[in-house]
Formats: sequence, structure tokens, C-alpha cells
Amino acid sequence: MRATEERRGASLTDISAPSNEDGTTARLLRWCRAAGERIDKDEPLLELETDKVTVEVPSPASGELAEILVGPDTEVTPGQLLGRVRTEARLPAGGAGAGGEAGRGADVGRGGGDARRDGAAGAGAGGGVDASEAGGPEAASGGARGPVGGGAPSERTRGGAGGGEAGPAPLSPAVRARLQAHGLEAREIAGSGAHGRITVADVERHLAKRAAVGSRIVHTPIRRRVAEHMARSLAEAPHVTTLFEADLTRIQAHRREHLARFEAAGVRLTLTAYFALAAARTLTAHPALNATYREDALELHPDVNLGIGTALGEGGLIVPVIARAQTLDLETTARCLQTLTAAARAGTLRPEDVHGGTFTLSNHGVSGSLLAAPIIIPQPQVAILGIGKVQRRVCVLEVDGTEMLAVRPMCYLTLSLDHRALDAFQANAFMRDLVERLEQWV
Repeated sequence: MRATEERRGASLTDISAPSNEDGTTARLLRWCRAAGERIDKDEPLLELETDKVTVEVPSPASGELAEILVGPDTEVTPGQLLGRVRTEARLPAGGAGAGGEAGRGADVGRGGGDARRDGAAGAGAGGGVDASEAGGPEAASGGARGPVGGGAPSERTRGGAGGGEAGPAPLSPAVRARLQAHGLEAREIAGSGAHGRITVADVERHLAKRAAVGSRIVHTPIRRRVAEHMARSLAEAPHVTTLFEADLTRIQAHRREHLARFEAAGVRLTLTAYFALAAARTLTAHPALNATYREDALELHPDVNLGIGTALGEGGLIVPVIARAQTLDLETTARCLQTLTAAARAGTLRPEDVHGGTFTLSNHGVSGSLLAAPIIIPQPQVAILGIGKVQRRVCVLEVDGTEMLAVRPMCYLTLSLDHRALDAFQANAFMRDLVERLEQWV
């Protein structure tokens, strides 16, 4: 957002759709204010729905909403002008436009960063990182935002008579509108945001659970987008799956050795972290799998931006992205997984957290699945790695030329690939190297 012009002594600040590196569109769901109404800087001004997240876009300045240029239920492109906020040094007291401070242009994105993200759904067959396996909502969320003020507090947020103890964080306009539209009370819903704040995702999950009691379950926006993407991917890309098996004896020993040290640093060391790091480093030697399929070419990416399929229970599926995963060590990888998963559970992922992915991992084994095939590929990526449940099985080993039986922790690994872009030879070469890296972990 940029202050672009002066009209009648008032500064007009542009309200633009957030930018993202892959240029995907979003849908404008609703405006939280009407034209002419007062708005404070950083207060939620409108809602946008991307492929995977519903995000509240904050006001760039305090003042009044001067113009609405794009109406609800409209597709918008990154950087598109949506409206303007008028800010003046002296606005009349009371009513619309009261008490605003001089506006200053600010970027609409929260947190920024150079991470490239992609919100494509990538874990069909019920895949995803389980809350207990990847740190869960109780883990430190890192990127989670603080409470957003605005409007009169509800019963849930109001202190006692005479200004007693402060209650949980105030409700945002978007949450208040949903509660009112569905006849809900804030006290009915457990908030997963910072300081117990109720998020839009919390309300949607509550509605989904309530609907499940009846004969129909109303689709959430995320569920609708996932369904559209899965159907499109399966129709466009001929899916082929290759199956390998890995012995995790060394990885489990390494995890036991370092688990206490990681926990002391506030990091939960999960098996998913090992798979993520191993996949990212193996992809550097197999660039054709870390690619985007185009009609005229296969676009190879210099960095592995690793999508992690994360199940949201009844709320659907989301794929946060670890940027430049090939450059990280095990502790940083585990910390990123913990932070992103917690933010996904709390509904506080930012648009940049789910865009720019180049390869996706689906650990469906955390929910007990031994094998899933094919796992639907997040377009326009060309492959997705599936990880099954780790299970102790009897194996035939050869030791000094003699065959013997041994019990080992084994898991199935599947690679679903877009046969337009890759052949079995390339897929199997990647999987052989990945299995070797996992089995020889030091």
C-alpha cells in the first residue's frame, strides 16, 4: 500500500491485494468496514481467501475508508487496487473519519521475509503431519500474530464490572461478523490464537463440528479449495507411484541420542524432520523432481521450498512451506516444522507461509497409514513424497555372507509423480538415493 495522491487536503492511501511470488489470485470475501466509516491503522479492513488460507488484510493507516473499488466475492490479483483510506491531520471529532492520524504507506504483508511459498494441496489419502507428531498447537508458534483490537468486546472479552481482570484478546471484526451471522456466542468457542484469541479458523472448525451432528456437513472454504485442486490435478497430470522401503534403525538411534538436547532448546525432534531434511538434500542431486511443469518446458528451481502436508482434523488440509530447506540443519528443520504446524493449527499462517513450494512431503503414517498411493500432486509441482507408518517388522539380513532374521523399524516410502514431466528411471534414482541417505544417517 502506498500513499499516492492528495485530494482536497486529505492523503489517500492505496489498499492493494497482497503480493506473492507465484502470482496466484485470491477471492475478496468481505469488507469489515463500509465506505465512510472510521478505521484504525492495522485494524482488519477486509478478508481475502487464497488457495489455503483466509487472511485479514489490515488498514495501512488510521482515518476513514474513502473508496471501495472491488466488491465481495470477486477474484483479485496480487497488487490490484482494492480501495483507498483517507487520512487527514485534523478530522472532525465523532462519527466517520474522527480522530485519524496522518496516514503513512505500509506494506500489507505481515512479517514479510524472503520465503517463497505455495498453498497447493498435496496430501490426498488423508495425509499430513499430526499435531502430536509435529509439535501441535501448544508448541511455540513463532509466526503467530498478536491480538487484533477493534470494536466493543463481547462477553468473552469483557472484564468484570468496574474494570476487573482483563479477559482474553478482543475479537476481530471478521470473527464478530461470523459469530453474528451464525447466531454463536464467543464463549462457545475455544480460541487457538495468541492469548486465547478466537480466529476465523476456530469459528469454521466449530461450525463444521456442529454441522456434523446433522445429516449434512457444510464445506468450509479450505475444503472447497482442496477439492477443486485435487480434482484438477488428477485430471491434468497422469499419476504414477513408485514404492520403496527404508530401514530407520540408524535414524531412531540418532533421535534417541539427541532428543534431550533438542527438547532443552525448546525443539521437538520428530521423524518428520529427518524425512524433510533428507528429501531436501537428496533433491539437490535430482533437480528434475524439484521443478514446475509448464506446457513448453520443465522449470527447475535452485532452492528446495518444501511443502509439508498438515492435517487440520475436520477443518481439512493445508501445506505450509519450509523455504530453502536444503540449506538447513536438523535442528532448524525441526524448529521450522514446529512453528509452521502450530501456526496452521491456530489459523495464523500468513499467505507467504503457504506459497512458493517446489516439492511436497506427506507423512500420512502419523495417523497409522502404512501405504497411500497415489498421493495427489500439488500442481504445478511434479512429485510428492509419501511416508508410511514406522513399523517393526521381521527382515532377512545378510551378515558376512550369512542370511539371518532380524526385527527392524521399517517404513514404506512412495513417490507419486507427474508422468508428463518424469519417467520411472528418474523417480527410482531419487528414491534409491533417499533411502540410502536415511539408512546411512550419521
